[in-house]
Amino acid sequence: MENEKKYITNGWLAVVIVALILIVDQIIKIEVKTNMTLGEAIRITDWFYIEFIENNGMAYGMTFFNKLVLSLFRTFAIGAISWYIWRVVKTGLFSRGYVVCLAMILAGAAGNLIDCLFYGLIFEASTPFSVADFVPFGTGYSTFLHGKVVDMFYFPIIRTTYPDWVPMVGGDDFVFFSPIFNFADSCISVGVAVLLLFFRKDLERMSLAWKK
Repeated sequence: MENEKKYITNGWLAVVIVALILIVDQIIKIEVKTNMTLGEAIRITDWFYIEFIENNGMAYGMTFFNKLVLSLFRTFAIGAISWYIWRVVKTGLFSRGYVVCLAMILAGAAGNLIDCLFYGLIFEASTPFSVADFVPFGTGYSTFLHGKVVDMFYFPIIRTTYPDWVPMVGGDDFVFFSPIFNFADSCISVGVAVLLLFFRKDLERMSLAWKK
């Protein structure tokens, strides 16, 4: 009875976390997409900007595959993570924090996949000279699976210049932290970091999710 109650509680907790993250992520992205021109930046502080960019790649703008392969990979990964969370919740052998972290990672991946699946179908193309708007479904700037991911958070915490004596980059500007990312990316990063720092025991017994 206790395990069944834990199963229901953790299951609903995962669903709520995923839903909330997806809602927040999409609200932020749609607000940026429909109110800012491509490349526009809003200064919040010296070390925090809202800067609108789009990318075809993975988290933080990285790119290792072409767009179609990446979108299909994301779809497969989300299905695999969803199935694994279901197994973890069903066993009742893992901590609630572990489930929360997995749900954050799942929601972050799903948030960026939504951009890839649908943004090309429902939005005009963003440009440095015009703000995009919604268009009738299927008449947007691209096709299914080829939408661009919207990024906006920029934290140039340190701005400096490499000393002249540094080989190759001496005299060049240096910015830490330079990647521009979105809320979904941050959920993935926080979820992974917390898993590695605080839930190593759960990670070490991952195989239990398949055995029960």
